[in-house]
Amino acid sequence: MSPVGSFTLGKEERICSRKLIEKLFNGSDSQSLASFPLRVVYLLTENEAQDVPVKMMVSVSKRHFKQAVKRNRVKRQVREAYRLQKQLITEPMATRPQQQLLIAFIWLADELNTSDEVAKHVAQLLNRIVEKLWKY
Repeated sequence: MSPVGSFTLGKEERICSRKLIEKLFNGSDSQSLASFPLRVVYLLTENEAQDVPVKMMVSVSKRHFKQAVKRNRVKRQVREAYRLQKQLITEPMATRPQQQLLIAFIWLADELNTSDEVAKHVAQLLNRIVEKLWKY
């Protein structure tokens, strides 16, 4: 398990399980936010396995980019932006060890963006998730 303040993005922090993906997208409790060209779907669940507090995934449709090279570039940009800014979401989640946050980033645009623009939109979405989950 990686520490809260580290800038890594290991396998345990990614959603790989089909069960978790179905829970995230088919669950009626999941919420969605958009900051074009990204949309985020998130769900706060019980942390049954005492796993990491936040798990994420990235999805880029073949409809937007036919070439796998472009899809992989976008996924790499989103993962890197999340890796550098994940403390925005992992620090508040550290106060809730019994809960886990599942996050899916979905690419909506048909064109490539710079890494700075992607990072800006990822930060906006993470801040909005924190505001929604910890509103007073």
